[in-house]
Amino acid sequence: MDKSKRLFLKSKRSFRRCLPPIQSGDRIDYRNMSLISRFISEQGKILSRRVNRLTLKQQRLITIAIKQARILSSLPFLNNEKQFERSELTTRTTALRTRNK
Repeated sequence: MDKSKRLFLKSKRSFRRCLPPIQSGDRIDYRNMSLISRFISEQGKILSRRVNRLTLKQQRLITIAIKQARILSSLPFLNNEKQFERSELTTRTTALRTRNK
């Protein structure tokens, strides 16, 4: 076979489809924190539908549940832990600089 024809042959590998992140028995609700926390990034942002592998209807229900949980304060709007650590470090370094002078 020519090299040019080999490029267009499809591989015969079988692939295994990933399991859906939400099973049929799971209830999408603002009280179900174990389910909701899977669809939020480390910074507290809602992950996109493409990343989550959700259907459009599921993504809508997840975003509504996350927003309800944020309003009822069971979920933070932002995750400020990293920013807090940085601000602590800057105050320490500025304090050390003033002592050295």
